[in-house]
Amino acid sequence: MNILIINSGSSSLKYQIIEMPSEKVVCNGLIERIGQQNSKFVYNPINGEEVEIEETIADHKQGLSILVSYLFDEKLGVLKSKKDIKIIGHRVVHGGNKFSKTRIVTPEVKAGIKELFSLAPLHNPAHLLGIEVCEELFPETKQIVVFDTAFHQTMPSKAYKYALPKKLTEEKKIRVYGFHGTSHKYVSEKANEFLGTTNTKLITLHIGNGASVSAVENGKCVDHSMGFSPTTGLVMGTRIGDIDPSVVLHLIKNLGYSVDEVSDLLIKKSGMLGMTGYSDFRDLVYQSQNGNTDCTEALELYAYRVKKYIGSYTAAMNGLDALVFTAGAGENSIELRKLICENLSFLGIELDEDLNNVRPKELIEIQAKNSKVKILIIPTNEELEIAKQCFELI
Repeated sequence: MNILIINSGSSSLKYQIIEMPSEKVVCNGLIERIGQQNSKFVYNPINGEEVEIEETIADHKQGLSILVSYLFDEKLGVLKSKKDIKIIGHRVVHGGNKFSKTRIVTPEVKAGIKELFSLAPLHNPAHLLGIEVCEELFPETKQIVVFDTAFHQTMPSKAYKYALPKKLTEEKKIRVYGFHGTSHKYVSEKANEFLGTTNTKLITLHIGNGASVSAVENGKCVDHSMGFSPTTGLVMGTRIGDIDPSVVLHLIKNLGYSVDEVSDLLIKKSGMLGMTGYSDFRDLVYQSQNGNTDCTEALELYAYRVKKYIGSYTAAMNGLDALVFTAGAGENSIELRKLICENLSFLGIELDEDLNNVRPKELIEIQAKNSKVKILIIPTNEELEIAKQCFELI
């Protein structure tokens, strides 16, 4: 059974066709920097030659249309007809209180995803667009959604509750939901397989344009950096991360910002972009190495915020067995991993800089010999995790 996985991020789209239950990848690829002039489209059929194109890709809809044209191309395609795709699995960031399990797409499910636009404005609209484009292109194919919030449903109330009146927390369901759950679930399970036990205390760092930290104890999420929406927690490419809520009130009451302007500021114009003019870690590192002090300061600030979460989650779990780096920058930014691991010896975290000098395609250890905590790079595979959940549902 061929399952097409669509994983839309705020500025990127990854995809794979996976044959289940063998877990054999038929083709994969990605679309990067959507909405920018230097967008990149990569199409990689496993038994063919990789195609890479750089052109402006205005939005997710255009990116998906390009992908479909390659899938069924007479020379480059990997499929003969649309009937060869039995399921299309979609990653959806926010399931709110409505969706805690994998679901077949129905009008009610789509309406529920739309209701949550305001809580994940960079993601849920792109996900719903992907679903609707795929429904149009593949009208006879079953569409399934996997929610990023599901993995974090195991958090205890002391971790997910806000100190608000009960009417808001219980009736209005204002709480910590957590995100990137598909990735955190995948890499934490891979880490436990490597360690040979589920009796572990892990901190998983999903670091990309969006970024989050999870505390995972005995295979279950017990705390998470993102909250009611994917805006809080770590500083991100364009998102603010943690901020005193009084700043929001000050912007509106005293500086004349409208609610929409504040939303746009905190979600699309802040983070690393707001501090430096750059949102991609590759650009930030390059600029820093070439004397851009704003970028140097931003990277140091970023690493400092990550360190604080590592310290707090180690305290919350009363120990730490492994620190896991994953996602785009977590897997590929040698410089960022070094900054994050510096001066954490008190927690037993010691990085081997020679081992760290790598961008691996599979799980690798990068801790020093005397490190009490293992430091792992585990390339995430949200697409495979989605395929597993889709196949199990059907």
